[in-house]
Amino acid sequence: MQNGNKLNTFRAFQNRNYTLYFTGQSVSLIGTWMQRTGISWVVYTMTHSTFMLGLSVFASQFPSFLFSLWGGILSDRYNRYKIMIATQAASMIQAILLAILTLTNHFVVWQILTLSVILGIINAFDLPARQPLVHELVSNKEDIPNALALNSSMVNIARLVGPALSGIVLGSLGAGICFLINATSFVAVIISLLLIKLPAYKPVPSKNKIAKDITEGFDYLKRTPSISLVLLLLAILSLLILPYDTLLPVFAKIVFKGDATTFGYISSFIGLGAIGGTIFLASLKQGASLKLLLLINITLVGIGLILFSRISNFPLAMLFATLSGFGAMSQNTICLTIIQVKTDAAMRGRVMSYVAMAYFGMLPLGSLIIGAISLNVGAPDTLLFQGIISLIIAGIVAAFLRRERLKKEDIAQLEEAEETALEGI
Repeated sequence: MQNGNKLNTFRAFQNRNYTLYFTGQSVSLIGTWMQRTGISWVVYTMTHSTFMLGLSVFASQFPSFLFSLWGGILSDRYNRYKIMIATQAASMIQAILLAILTLTNHFVVWQILTLSVILGIINAFDLPARQPLVHELVSNKEDIPNALALNSSMVNIARLVGPALSGIVLGSLGAGICFLINATSFVAVIISLLLIKLPAYKPVPSKNKIAKDITEGFDYLKRTPSISLVLLLLAILSLLILPYDTLLPVFAKIVFKGDATTFGYISSFIGLGAIGGTIFLASLKQGASLKLLLLINITLVGIGLILFSRISNFPLAMLFATLSGFGAMSQNTICLTIIQVKTDAAMRGRVMSYVAMAYFGMLPLGSLIIGAISLNVGAPDTLLFQGIISLIIAGIVAAFLRRERLKKEDIAQLEEAEETALEGI
């Protein structure tokens, strides 16, 4: 029975293409998190400015917001497999340039920010192609939910391992080696993609102009509030709550009086919580209320941030960092699950581009706002403010769910009354 459960948990690996994809992406994502951690630490140690920390996040993610809609249209019109090979190769070149600059010690902040902008543009075309590609890699469509769950675990394991490795490498070998390791990691994902065997690509004829495709996408969102409302919630969370990790280098260096290794540990404990969230969601029984779980996890993030911001004892603070990571990861995964399950196949690329816009558009703006606020009130009070806002959002979601439940009860009572009346006739 136990072996049967294990087989069920990893059944997507029965698909050769998906196994290759998962292996390559796992290696690459660890490198990506090493680079992301390294950039934050380098920018903060060079400038000692929380605003510059926010600006570095803005530079790497806001371009994804600007160009992701075009990326979604390309994903729906052209071969996603070839698009992804191109974006991964471009990401490797970006990492190589970053490593060369850092290793030669001839760099200034604006150069790092410029390369971050370039990566953001690449990601705008990568994400809308990469997410829907999973559907093409799995031959048995019943395994798709399992493949999506395994994807979440892959991302969160990388978030656990990457920052921890980055903290060690930063402290002993320097940021340049972190960036070089990330560049090397793209070799694994490119090789795995080249080994994948897919049926011959059949172009989908489209007589629509790009403007027409964009209009169709927005019309689709208007017709499906079950998707658009979740997108709106994801955008709000990305603007006000999720940029909390922008301030982590400040906590590592100022609050906990540590170094790059301390920063890596904080990020890894958040990743540990994210893995816990993945396991929790994967173990849910069918029929579980995702909306209720979403409410619970928004609440957990708020509590975790409030307590983390008030505690200077490092081991105890890591407990609440883990709680924050658990809630943040779970709420994101639930939002993505609801959106992907409810989206029509023909609109999947464009809808994922809207997800990228909601996330990559609001998160960098939020990082700028959080960085600016912390200049005036300090990182701990800023994080406290974010935790309180998270609880307020949870209260609004709770009120919405209560109204939805009452509406369903009224409909059920009305249907029951109509049945009774018909029986009387």
